Amino acid sequence: MPHTDDSSRPRPQYDRPPHRPRHRLVVLLIVVLLIALPAGYLVQSAFQSRASGKDKERAAAATNLVYNHPPKVSQRIYDVPVPLTATRVGFYETNSWKKSTMWVQFRTSDQRLREFLDDVGTDYTKLRPGHVAISDRMATEVGWRFEKPESHYWSTVYKQPKSKPDVTITVDMTYKKRPRVYVVSTTAF
Repeated sequence: MPHTDDSSRPRPQYDRPPHRPRHRLVVLLIVVLLIALPAGYLVQSAFQSRASGKDKERAAAATNLVYNHPPKVSQRIYDVPVPLTATRVGFYETNSWKKSTMWVQFRTSDQRLREFLDDVGTDYTKLRPGHVAISDRMATEVGWRFEKPESHYWSTVYKQPKSKPDVTITVDMTYKKRPRVYVVSTTAF
């Protein structure tokens, strides 16, 4: 058999895949973003939900004023739009089959008091000087004491149709530039 030179014989060509640029870093980044972002969002949502639930639980378990702004939903239900700039804000809410009541107290400026009264549906001229409209029984429920003489208290009661709450407002005008507002809003079913 004649000896043939292997170098002269054509070698079989193996098909190599076309050359693709290696974007492993880009692929890795995309995978991480597709997994990490939703996971991070879920963790953040869980913590926010847990904190919100604890606040609601704390307010529901309260047996006296909670020193914080009442939830916006409660402010709408009870028609007590607490001014955003109010200070020393406290609220307490009770619910039963027959009626629901919310007590709110805050300090504000004279101008914000006027705006608050307008938002409730009454006005500054309806405040009766030297009068406390909140009953002793309602005041005692949250530890409010309206000192005698009553000359520095001004009050009004805003009666509404049955489906809406009656709002009783007493304002301590001892410091006219920073009046202290006490509100009891009651809805009967």
